[in-house]
Amino acid sequence: MKAFENLELWWVTGAQLLYGGDAVVAVDAHSKEMVDGLNNSGNLPIKVVYKGTANSSKEVEAVMKAANNDAKCVGIITWMHTFSPAKMWIHGLQQLRKPLLHFHTQYNAEIPWDTMDMDFMNLNQSAHGDREFGHICARMNVKRKVVVGYWKDKAVQEKIAVWSRVAAAWADSQDMLILRFGDQMNNVAVTDGDKVDAEMRLGYHVDYCPVSELMEYGKGVTDEAVKELMDTYFSLYKCEDAVKDPSTVEYKSVWNAAKAELTLRACLQDKGAKGFTTNFDDLGTADINDPKFVGFDQIPGLASQRLMAEGYGFGAEGDWKSAALYRTLWYMTQGLEGGCSFLEDYTLNFDGAQSSILQAHMLEVCPLIAEEQPRLEVHFLGIGIRKALTARLVFTSKPGNGITATVIDMGNRFRLIVNDVECIKSKPLPKLPVASALWIPMPNFEIGAGAWILAGGTHHSCFSYALTPEYWEDYAEMAGIEMVRIDKNTTIQEFKKELRYNDVYYMLNK
Repeated sequence: MKAFENLELWWVTGAQLLYGGDAVVAVDAHSKEMVDGLNNSGNLPIKVVYKGTANSSKEVEAVMKAANNDAKCVGIITWMHTFSPAKMWIHGLQQLRKPLLHFHTQYNAEIPWDTMDMDFMNLNQSAHGDREFGHICARMNVKRKVVVGYWKDKAVQEKIAVWSRVAAAWADSQDMLILRFGDQMNNVAVTDGDKVDAEMRLGYHVDYCPVSELMEYGKGVTDEAVKELMDTYFSLYKCEDAVKDPSTVEYKSVWNAAKAELTLRACLQDKGAKGFTTNFDDLGTADINDPKFVGFDQIPGLASQRLMAEGYGFGAEGDWKSAALYRTLWYMTQGLEGGCSFLEDYTLNFDGAQSSILQAHMLEVCPLIAEEQPRLEVHFLGIGIRKALTARLVFTSKPGNGITATVIDMGNRFRLIVNDVECIKSKPLPKLPVASALWIPMPNFEIGAGAWILAGGTHHSCFSYALTPEYWEDYAEMAGIEMVRIDKNTTIQEFKKELRYNDVYYMLNK
């Protein structure tokens, strides 16, 4: 959970002074107890900070402005302990730029039937106040998540935890820099898109970085640093003797791969980037036999695999949208079991009810999803500008349920496509030494793949064992973008209708 240790969620309780000072004191005491209870539950990854009661328009506006200006605050939780007139929230909600969660709960679990009097009624009006607050949010079209339930219930706390992770990832994306080393593949549509609109809508900034500039960072990489990283490789991964033998071409290939990783990391750290893309047609000066050669002697696949595991966003062939989405996905999953990776639809396996899609890439699949200890191998790769022996981690993914997602540019909006999938056991690929996963898209291959294609889904996606659709729903709500989900209940007929309805909605709400 270290990714979230310096972050905060601000809790603001809505009230008013109509019921007197004693009521405000009681509201304050209940709120503090509830916040302490949430923090001590162990179910929330981010600390909740109580910011007091808001009893007037000026108090509401002040706390919302303060939240906007505090980098530690990644979201606001509001709760109306008693009746809080909604007009007093208008100016504050107009100012708010952080994600909002409306918590519909109350301090006591049950009605105290035998002792309840008018004082109790005046004080405990969440059923009243939360509807008033909900109305003004709807009237103002404020994007928010509504969580309903008793604050001590684990299931309720877990819904808040999901939203808090997404809010943290959303904050992370607001200063996200993605570096593109080279352009996207020529004539490929899905890896391109509107970078200006992406920054306006999704927060992240995409910059081009010439490969020649990247190579300048390689000049500062020492042999000692390369040797130290090589030792790390040999301790973490299974290796054949030839890979460890300094006299072999395999060892030299791994050496160059380690230097490439150190070069990429130095550039990313120096520029403060959180993700990057590569292009196998742009790896530096083309002639590696030229004494003045500047560039990678191989696709930096091993570097991309390891940097993804550390949390750097990655997209192949210049796919900056996938690079940014992977960073967001990885950030949300910190502290959760499972793993995540950038993946690509590679080839199909028709096998009746078990028909599936092999997910792979030339090299760049994250080891966080590996079923067993990855193997560090060196093989010839005959694609791209540099056809050479290339180091990579080889493994297959673990079986289990997961979810994959992609963002596409529809011209007038971004669309988030989400698909529940089941990873199944893959057979050995002795002639294809790459990392891979094998999955069945829900509800089955025919409908899952068909719906993905109808929605315009890319051949790249970002996969996780840990996330649920709720995470992506919250993300789409925060971003204000379209989301379509393909799951066990999807039918092509209804999915087509949803796409058509969405087209009309976004046409009318440009």
